[in-house]
Amino acid sequence: MKIVVTGGAGFIGSAVVRALIADTDWQVVNLDKLTYAGNLDSLASVAGNPRYTFAHLDICDRDGVKALFEAERPDAIMHLAAESHVDRSIEGPAAFVETNVVGTFNLLQNALDYWRGLPAVAQDRFRFHHVSTDEVYGSLGAEGLFCEESRYEPNSPYSASKAASDHFVRAWHHTYGFPSLITNCSNNYGPFHFPEKLIPLNILRGLDGKPMPVYGKGENVRDWLFVEDHARALITVIQKGRLGEVYNIGGSAERRNIDVVNAICDLLDEMAPSDRPHRDLISFVTDRPGHDLRYAIDATKIRDELDWQPRENFESGLAKTVRWYLDNKPWWQRILSGSYRTERLGLTPA
Repeated sequence: MKIVVTGGAGFIGSAVVRALIADTDWQVVNLDKLTYAGNLDSLASVAGNPRYTFAHLDICDRDGVKALFEAERPDAIMHLAAESHVDRSIEGPAAFVETNVVGTFNLLQNALDYWRGLPAVAQDRFRFHHVSTDEVYGSLGAEGLFCEESRYEPNSPYSASKAASDHFVRAWHHTYGFPSLITNCSNNYGPFHFPEKLIPLNILRGLDGKPMPVYGKGENVRDWLFVEDHARALITVIQKGRLGEVYNIGGSAERRNIDVVNAICDLLDEMAPSDRPHRDLISFVTDRPGHDLRYAIDATKIRDELDWQPRENFESGLAKTVRWYLDNKPWWQRILSGSYRTERLGLTPA
């Protein structure tokens, strides 16, 4: 097998690339534009592997993507390239429409043309796996879970752009018979996470003795999924998933944001003690506009049909994550030496 992974230098994408090189004998082509969140340092462990190739390319570049497919002749495409931060989508939604909607459309068109030109045996083997988010389903109340049949009700520019891309993939399968699958995942965390998201942001601010921000009252609930568990799930889906199907991937680890940050503080007290408890640094800040209350995934389908389940619970995964940031300061110090300084985003109107 040869697989093209779009966005393979990003947080989830790099975990997928590392897992593919470690756990399969596939050839991996990493197609990445290298935006602010793309980081080839996250792939240092595989960069010299003869089965790994990097292509510096924008998925919106139709001619470039076409040429790549013709040159590499992939057996599968795993599409993770996306703008993904809700706060940034509030400030600048245009980039999310361009990458997540137009970019996915362009990738689908090129992949459809490429697939149609393959011999019959190669057509039967080909897969296009679109990786999406549980945020397309909107917000849950105090009870219930998102399942594969849940109604789409996206509430942020980010989730709206991902919902649109999901619909395009579904339409290409039903209209053209294009061999695609979709996965929708819950909130990922783990090593190599760009420090604008809740967990890495608060780990680094806590290490620096700075206020650790929690939106609103910290009552918003997310289902947390360790990124390496997610990578295993994605590889399982592209190997064994049924074409045209959707698989929801979750960690069965619902936590309120305030409980997540408290847990980070307690781990920092243990692993990197300072002169006062880290919980003293918690700072409640103005809530995100339109902040969804709760997400939670029912992962029964992928568990029962494809025999996948997470290996990490939230406590073990979070401990590994905090330890990784403590042990890998050069990785995140290079990020913080650039234009990003862990500042608050998402309060500026579009």
